[in-house]
Amino acid sequence: MSSTENPDPTESIELPRRRRFVDLSPLREHPVFARLFIGTAISGVGYWVTTVAVGLFVFDITGDTFAVALVGGIALVPMIVAGLWGGMLADAFDRRFVLICSSIIAWAAILGIVALAAIDEFVEGRPEVWPLYVLTTLNAVAATISNATRSSVTPRIVPEHMVSRANALGGIAFGLQMTIGPALAGVLVAAIGFPLTFAVDAVLFTAGFLGVVGLPKLPPLTHTAKPGWRSLTDGVRFLRNAPNIRMSFIVDIVAMSLGRPYVLLPAIGASVLGGGAVTVGVLTAATAIGTFLTGLFSGPVAHVHRYGVAIGRAIMLFGAFTALFGVVIAVAATGWFGPVGQEWHQVNLPLLLLAALALVGTGASDEVSAIFRSTMLLTAAPDEMRGRLQGIFVVVVTGGPRVGDMFAGGLAVLTTLWLPPLAGGLAIVAIIAVLVRVQSTFRHYDARDPRP
Repeated sequence: MSSTENPDPTESIELPRRRRFVDLSPLREHPVFARLFIGTAISGVGYWVTTVAVGLFVFDITGDTFAVALVGGIALVPMIVAGLWGGMLADAFDRRFVLICSSIIAWAAILGIVALAAIDEFVEGRPEVWPLYVLTTLNAVAATISNATRSSVTPRIVPEHMVSRANALGGIAFGLQMTIGPALAGVLVAAIGFPLTFAVDAVLFTAGFLGVVGLPKLPPLTHTAKPGWRSLTDGVRFLRNAPNIRMSFIVDIVAMSLGRPYVLLPAIGASVLGGGAVTVGVLTAATAIGTFLTGLFSGPVAHVHRYGVAIGRAIMLFGAFTALFGVVIAVAATGWFGPVGQEWHQVNLPLLLLAALALVGTGASDEVSAIFRSTMLLTAAPDEMRGRLQGIFVVVVTGGPRVGDMFAGGLAVLTTLWLPPLAGGLAIVAIIAVLVRVQSTFRHYDARDPRP
């Protein structure tokens, strides 16, 4: 079947053969999806370059870990609003048009960050931090709307039985983005400075924009209320009667709010493990390697049907790896392995490798959860609700980490760098075990009979 806007649900479905490696059939058989996938993968590298470089830039200006945490904290409420509003836009209007508009706004914000870094480079004195907060918030708002809309597009350009495989491919793209982007950010900041590092994102963004422009028109399939109170209440009413989708949001909030050590990485690279910006890049990329490996070996996902069980076990494993990372940092903080410094050759290499392995585990287990959560949402919800539910989903997956950044940064300021990942990881294991136990419909969810 050729790629069309609305794949025929009566098309004969060939059962996927059992395989170990990722299934590439969504890319081979659906060129519209392939163009969007490739463009998003390339532009995502630039997004992660900027994400890591902004944290380093703020830390370079202020020397304050909590100031780094505020990059996400300040953007949290606007992102929540953008996610809800963007989901309503995606349900009420042509999704291609919404993607084009939000992409242009994000592009403008990136160019503003480039200009601010250039001013810092060539003008005497350090800049104020607040313009950077404003620009990163604008970029986050536009990206939230884009992500909500882009995710709701997938079932319109690939058939339903391929959605889980398409989501697994997304894990490979995300893994590559997070592997290459953060590592590239650390190297570029050290080699060419902040202005040109941010400019890389502006250039790579072009690929994502071309992927969006190449989409067909994607108008609503049924009449949907225009963005506003009625549209929002319709979505909330649906979610109130969708216990499985609702639980998929709750378990992810728990994981992301308590298992986010990334805001601590600049301080860890400066004073605990050593290595400075290079260590930050390596540790951030380690999570992405785990994500990539899960996507690469995602062949079995087409044969997994008990999504609730798979999600619960994956998130508990995520919590265990997060706690392990905290243990490694606690050992490094004792100073038993000698002094460290901010130069790349002054790193505590054995403990850096152990910390990286723990983060590989968090990335792999989180991606298992993400594949099944996103597939549950896209296949159990009707098309006219997918935008709004994706908006809530994007708020969860982007807002939860911001809460996590605030939790980790604030607790680290009050205590020590290793306590947030250790305590948060153990709490994740305990809370998820209880939630999955008490929500029986989620525990017994079967993808062969998807029910919201």
